[in-house]
Parts: sequence; structure tokens; C-alpha cells
Amino acid sequence: MKYFDYSLLDSFFITGTDTDVGKTYITAGLAVSFRKMGIDVGVMKPFAAGSAQKKGFKSEDLEILSRAAQVNDPEKLTNPQFFPIPASPYTAWMNLKIKPKIPAILSSFKKLSQLHDVLLVEGMGGIMTPILKNYYITHLIKDMSIPAIIVTRSNVGTVNHTIMTVKMCNEFKIPIKGIIINDFDSDGYKIKELTRDLKHLLGVSILGTIPFIDDLSDSSMYKIFKKNIDFKLLLK
Repeated sequence: MKYFDYSLLDSFFITGTDTDVGKTYITAGLAVSFRKMGIDVGVMKPFAAGSAQKKGFKSEDLEILSRAAQVNDPEKLTNPQFFPIPASPYTAWMNLKIKPKIPAILSSFKKLSQLHDVLLVEGMGGIMTPILKNYYITHLIKDMSIPAIIVTRSNVGTVNHTIMTVKMCNEFKIPIKGIIINDFDSDGYKIKELTRDLKHLLGVSILGTIPFIDDLSDSSMYKIFKKNIDFKLLLK
């Protein structure tokens, strides 16, 4: 007997309240978990930026995600555009004269969606990271017509950032599947109190909290995510 009806599954856009909140490792953990649950999961990083790796994928984030999902989808689909500087797509466009290619991103997303039961799309930076002058990550999620999973952290200031992120999702009419708290800040909020406050303030589901992970092996990631994430709620 199947635990979930996988035929009803779809894609998720993993966005964050800011940069460096751990979106890549949360996405990788979800990918490992779905795979271990017998779900055919794909991954996508529409835009990536930074120093290109000398071997394999240009983007280290994409390499982490592809390894977690154990997929061999071509880089041109999983990461249609890479900018060789650590900047938003808009800033990279201004500095390098390389215009972000929205149609190519959406075309790759459609193709990958048809190859897998679930597609995890990891965003760049926060939800208002600019891609074009009047086109932000919010617009990209809207054009993909998929729900968002918001990754936040436990440091002081996270409530403000999470409220703003949820407000922008609401303004753009982006469905929110839930919030995952990445608890890697040793001096942050108490998780029980943070969970309480976010629930009361936002009325958004808290899918779970992921503690700091030392062992990033498949078995370790799956054990931690299975224990700490409400997959019934996520896949409802």
C-alpha cells in the first residue's frame, strides 16, 4: 500500500527569507527524502552565480542537488543560466551584459516537470531578488504556477524577514505550502517560541525544523528530515 498517491504530486519552489539561509541543503534534504520514499524527484536551479567549478557542473549548489536526487538531467535544463560573479541576475546583467533568459528558464522547467513526479526548484537569494528591472523571483514563481516552500532561520530578525516574505507571496498570490526553519544559529530564538509566533502571526503551516547537520550522507539526511519534517502535510 502506498503511503502517498504520488500521481497527485507536483513541483515546489524553495525560496528563502534572505540569502545564506540554507536553501540548498534544505532542498537537498527534501530530494534525498523523496527519493528514499520511492518518489521520482528532479531538481532545478534556474539561476546560479559565483565562481564556476573546474569540474562537473559550474554551480556547486546544482552539484549538491543533483547528487541528492541522483539524477543525470543535463545542466542546460537543471541550471539554464550561470553568472560567473556572486550577484543577483539583475546585477550580473548590469555588470556583465548577460541578460537573464526567462523563456529558456520556463521552457527548461516545463521539460523537467514532465520527466519527474516531483520537481524541486531552488531560488536565488530572497523572494524579491531582482532578475530584470520589473521582474523578481516572485514573478518567476508565479509564471511557474507552483507553490512555495519558505526557508527561514532562527536568528534574531527572522520574524521580520519571514513576515515580509509571506506578505510578498500573498501579494503575488503565490500559494505557500509551508515554512521550514533552518536552525543553524546557536544564539537564535528558541524553536518552540519561534514556531508559536510564526504560526500566530502568519497562519502558515510550519513544516518542521532542521537542526545543524554534521553528517551530510544520504542516510543521515533522510533520518533527520524524516524525523523533523511533516511530509504528510507537505505532500497533502
